[in-house]
Amino acid sequence: MHFGEHITIDGYGGDPELLDNGELVKSCFPELCTLLGMHPLIEPQVISAPDNQIKDPGGWSCFVIIAESHIAMHTFPKRGFISADVYTCQNGLETEKIKQYFIEKFKLQEIETNLVMRGTKYPEHNII
Repeated sequence: MHFGEHITIDGYGGDPELLDNGELVKSCFPELCTLLGMHPLIEPQVISAPDNQIKDPGGWSCFVIIAESHIAMHTFPKRGFISADVYTCQNGLETEKIKQYFIEKFKLQEIETNLVMRGTKYPEHNII
């Protein structure tokens, strides 16, 4: 038994116009929640992130807290790149659905994913 699952997605070769569309980015959160049967606890927070003059040329940073944990993403339109993660206390995360969602939504050419099992020693019972 483990507490939950956490998938990270790094997408390459995405459409810069899609990655730079704040409304489109914001729409991902309710769509993903519906697709995965998750329940948002707050409205998605979407912030235009400026160029930091180091390695981040700007884009959108966004997250939503869900009853099951959180979903977050950062877009980098000038690089055609997206970094996203879905963390849930549910087991049996539908990773293929999530990957396909991001590929289609941002027209990604390539993705890297990692799946981490969280809380592998999660107690079966309350300790107090």
